[in-house]
Amino acid sequence: MRHRMNLRRLGRYGSHRRAMLGNLAASLFVEGSITTTVTRAKELRRVAERLITKAKSGTLADRRLVIARMPHKAAVISLFDNIAPRFADRNGGYTRIVKLGSRVGDAAPMAVIQLVE
Repeated sequence: MRHRMNLRRLGRYGSHRRAMLGNLAASLFVEGSITTTVTRAKELRRVAERLITKAKSGTLADRRLVIARMPHKAAVISLFDNIAPRFADRNGGYTRIVKLGSRVGDAAPMAVIQLVE
């Protein structure tokens, strides 16, 4: 039974998983879109949308919370200065996942996750 199992483990232990998702979120905020597996993209969507919602208020406490989850200076600056004002009037749904097909090496389902314009 899968009662109350609300996250994907992604084959990693907890601290490694949080670090990986923080790095993926930083890459998403700096680049605008990244290509990854569908499972990672779906899990990244949860992390990225929560960070964007925190950045929309722009307080010092929220900035510190975002830095704790994603310790990448350029990504935090981009998030607070460019991305959060762009989504000021939007209530969620900041990312889009587009499926691409299978990866050549291991046939893993691939997707592009990008910020909505």
